[in-house]
Amino acid sequence: MMHKIFIDGQVGTTGLQIHQRLQHRTDICLLNIADEDRKNREAKRQTMEEADLVILCLPDEAAIESVEIASSTKTRFIDASTAHRTNDAWVYGLPEMNDQQRSRIKSAQNVSNPGCYATGFLLPIIPLIEQEWLKPSTLISCSALSGFSGGGRKLIETYERQAGDNPADLWHSRPYSLGLTHKHIPEMQHYANLDTAPLFLPSVGHFAQGMLVSTGLFRESFNRPVDPGQVVELLMSAYGDELCISVYGPNDESQLQDGYLDPQANNGTNRVDIFVSGHEQQILLISRLDNLGKGASGAAIQNLNLMLGRPELEGLSH
Repeated sequence: MMHKIFIDGQVGTTGLQIHQRLQHRTDICLLNIADEDRKNREAKRQTMEEADLVILCLPDEAAIESVEIASSTKTRFIDASTAHRTNDAWVYGLPEMNDQQRSRIKSAQNVSNPGCYATGFLLPIIPLIEQEWLKPSTLISCSALSGFSGGGRKLIETYERQAGDNPADLWHSRPYSLGLTHKHIPEMQHYANLDTAPLFLPSVGHFAQGMLVSTGLFRESFNRPVDPGQVVELLMSAYGDELCISVYGPNDESQLQDGYLDPQANNGTNRVDIFVSGHEQQILLISRLDNLGKGASGAAIQNLNLMLGRPELEGLSH
């Protein structure tokens, strides 16, 4: 069966990646709209009516407007923006989140694609909350390092220009969102069921793509004495059958290069590596993923496959 897909906003970073992943599939027909009609409401409505599924790769306000344009249709949506991620009328598109999430995505009318940072934060934290090892009242601090592609075309051009003009003065790591209001924080709090939003500090590195998301926990955060080995066992029980998630042993150094963890090792894949380090007093959780893969376009393809009844990882490398 041929499925008609419309990528609304395919000229952006995520849209281009999704287009590249779908354009050669024999079960997909990509619908296009003329450049001059991209902001034409009627032309867009007609295209969305024709589509079996629309993927929104737009700024938040534009994504909301596109959904409103199609409000009289039965169009199914995947929204890659932050506009609907904490909207309970939309299904959160993280299939590995719990035992029911896949079936919810499969039957959903509307799916919100998770944020890249949120994916790296939620996967190791959710099992700890669900099994009541961590209290919902726990105060959590999280930091992350991402490739500059996560900032979209403008940031990509800025970093590439810096590399060309000032190769001896690269921006190796630059923290941002210092006001602690990053747009992924609401979904991080919402789906972890935390009483208080995590304190989240992201940084951009001078590499194109790849990501590390790090969450530190103290002994006092837990409802019971735990060590890294016990946390690994819990995460293995949650994700042991997941093809896209690898949980490494406690204080595993097999992935280190001279003692350092490479944020780019999962680039081009839909894989998330979870590392658990530390000791009985402090535990460090690190997720490694491709911010353009499982953090964006790969996640969208995974959700698309589920919604269309296709093999979940068709067209994806894991």
